[in-house]
Amino acid sequence: MLTIFLSAFVFGVVFCLSPGAILAETLRRGLQHGFAPALCVQVGSLLGDALWAVIGLTGLALLFEYPAVKLPLGLACALYLAWLGIGSLRDAWHLPVADSEAVGGERSALAVGAALSLTNPKNIVYWGALGTALAGIVGDTPSHAQTLTFFGGFMLASVLCCFVTAGLVELLRTSASDRWQRVSYGLCGVALLYLAGLALRGVL
Repeated sequence: MLTIFLSAFVFGVVFCLSPGAILAETLRRGLQHGFAPALCVQVGSLLGDALWAVIGLTGLALLFEYPAVKLPLGLACALYLAWLGIGSLRDAWHLPVADSEAVGGERSALAVGAALSLTNPKNIVYWGALGTALAGIVGDTPSHAQTLTFFGGFMLASVLCCFVTAGLVELLRTSASDRWQRVSYGLCGVALLYLAGLALRGVL
């Protein structure tokens, strides 16, 4: 069980800290409004990850290979990423005032994180692969206890990474000059638009 837990923990760290839409949006919101919104984006994505974990570990990921499901999900992901990317480029051009997040902003950040995770087609592939990896680790069809242990290890890593990532973004916010903040917004915008292009290509 310890091997399963540690393997899941490592997979969780790699997944959460890998560059992508969640990290870019966390940086964008964190630079503007600080720790709380950055953390909310991360926690929101965690809610989506938990759903994909259940889908992937139970073998339901195959359902998302059908064009009737994959196409609208991929298009929604591409459009949403493009919208966020344009917003980030706009922030790079007109640097937003760094202040406390408006009332309801944390809820908005939470929703953005969840939406990015739930519409990301990569999560389908990733969790389908992790379901197979778990079977390889145990050498047989995983039991319920083994599946729950794997899920627990992954989610513990994810929760810890949420706070670490939000803390690093807050540190960057308080120490970075306006010039570097513009560069960061610009890089986030380019990354989000690039990911939107990849998502679109993946379904067409």
